[in-house]
Amino acid sequence: MTSPRSYFDELNSQYLHVHKTKEDLFWDTYMAISDDPDGFSRAEQAYKAFVSDPGRLAAVRSQLGILDASPDRESLHDVEFGLRGWLAFFEANIVDNADAERFQNEMIAMESDLFAKRRDFKMYYANERGEREEASLGMLSTNIGTNPSEATRKASHDELLRLEQWVLDNGFLEIVGKRNELARALGYRDYFDYKVRTSEQMSPEDLFAILDDFDGRTHEASRQSLDAMIAEKGAEAILPHNLPFHISGDIRRQMDPYLPFGKALERWILSFRRLGIGFRGAVMQLDLLEREGKYQNGFCHAPVPAFFDADGQWVASQVNFTALAKPGQVGSGDNAIRTLFHEGGHAAHFANVTQNAPCFSQEFAPTSMAYAETQSMFCDSLLGDADWMKRYARDASGAPIPDELIRTQIEKTQPWLSRSMRGMMTIPYFELALYRMSDEERTPEAVLALARQTEERISGTRGSRPILSVPHLLNRESAASYHGYLLAEMAVQQTRGYLLQKFGYLTDNPQIGQLLAEHYWKPGNSVDHNATLIGLTGEGFSAKYLAEHCNQTTEEAWREASESMDAAARRDYPTDYPATLDATIRIVDGAKVIADNTVSDADMCARFEEWVDELAGS
Repeated sequence: MTSPRSYFDELNSQYLHVHKTKEDLFWDTYMAISDDPDGFSRAEQAYKAFVSDPGRLAAVRSQLGILDASPDRESLHDVEFGLRGWLAFFEANIVDNADAERFQNEMIAMESDLFAKRRDFKMYYANERGEREEASLGMLSTNIGTNPSEATRKASHDELLRLEQWVLDNGFLEIVGKRNELARALGYRDYFDYKVRTSEQMSPEDLFAILDDFDGRTHEASRQSLDAMIAEKGAEAILPHNLPFHISGDIRRQMDPYLPFGKALERWILSFRRLGIGFRGAVMQLDLLEREGKYQNGFCHAPVPAFFDADGQWVASQVNFTALAKPGQVGSGDNAIRTLFHEGGHAAHFANVTQNAPCFSQEFAPTSMAYAETQSMFCDSLLGDADWMKRYARDASGAPIPDELIRTQIEKTQPWLSRSMRGMMTIPYFELALYRMSDEERTPEAVLALARQTEERISGTRGSRPILSVPHLLNRESAASYHGYLLAEMAVQQTRGYLLQKFGYLTDNPQIGQLLAEHYWKPGNSVDHNATLIGLTGEGFSAKYLAEHCNQTTEEAWREASESMDAAARRDYPTDYPATLDATIRIVDGAKVIADNTVSDADMCARFEEWVDELAGS
């Protein structure tokens, strides 16, 4: 009979193999390096067969039973802890009947087919020179937000609407039906019910109690911002192709020289080092530029999850993350550094999970999406802090961003913060209704009407990023999970509030990284999201901090920003931060390596900046 320790060690090894095989093919497929979607589909099916296998769940339960009866149980505490992690993992992913297994395989094949067709779907926009050019989702959104030509902005928005119709006409609704079949075969009401319960460990009713409460707290502020825009600029200003530009388009253009794309990598590395964030020897691969065929949304996946192996040796993570920046486009530098902080926050999280099995440090269920996004969104929240901007946002001559430009940004964006947060709610409200439709009700016309109605009810106007153009809806892992972003925003503001009260500042505070690693990252999914918040802040999950942040007046927000800049100017910042991120980093463009830090981080950043500048000038 296999001993619990031997079984546990072998399970760790088996999982690493199937996980890495799938993730390597995922990267090659989504980065358009490989043209073998069927190969990835087979690897995905093998992975799903492994994680959903009733036999493995039964074996883990059996081994835990042996431990319960063992006189040596106390000395095998580490094995029991690891096996209980695997128990939670398999229970969250179990597919325990033939119908569900068949539906899962059919769903994977259908999604693979849709992905292959989506990669061949072309969209276009007019660039700053007025030239027609192939465009990604990110390029279209940036164009809507920054281009001074209304006709050009509208053309970009029309492309997103064209994508929506393409999604409806190319099998998405059939995939929704198949997802529901899988969920019902597993005993859930529908796919939304299944995802919320397995990923967030709450019911849809519990989730929407939180969202409804936030809706009530922020509805009036959102309505007032729209009314004020109409009064100032007329009703056409709130049309979906105009509103983002009128909110912040001009200010983004003014800020662009202070956030050059070429400096994004250097500023990210230095800022994380000064925060005391390290990666425990991780190997990281970053693909940051827009490219034909590349998946059109940023993500971070770890082909090798971090853990301590059977011999107590550290297995450092291997992490891939991606962005979709376009050198030379206004706003591309801002987009690039936001992605580096966001996806880099994910990477820091997964690289610092220090448990004894890879099940604790992988990004899928039972890992909560809200928990995972809290880590990344906390990191990218720093970019909006006035003291961060004064220390890092500099133009080509080295001059810092002016105080008045920061003030103008606050005056432009603070009144719209509640609406921005509410925009995240449109997806979960839409998906809840989508998955509760019957197959007969779920027609393209009805679903499109539902999308527009949801946008107008939550945001007060049609969406600048139409619901069905959001790529998360098309992938089974991210579908019915978008609520995690708003829950994470709530946790981020709660975390920020605690740390600001404790230290008075966040930017370049090396204690921040230490506290995040200890309370949020170290346990992985061995504890739930709420427990991590209690561990750091002493308080359970609360939405009040985000609501208070959204409802701040412009004057209050500017006063806080001004005080933070004044304090930063007087502060003697710590100088004993780590010399490196403790990571091997490769910057790639598809299969081509652009730069790495074999010589040094500085050498890599210089080569990256030179490459970006060449592309921007071409």
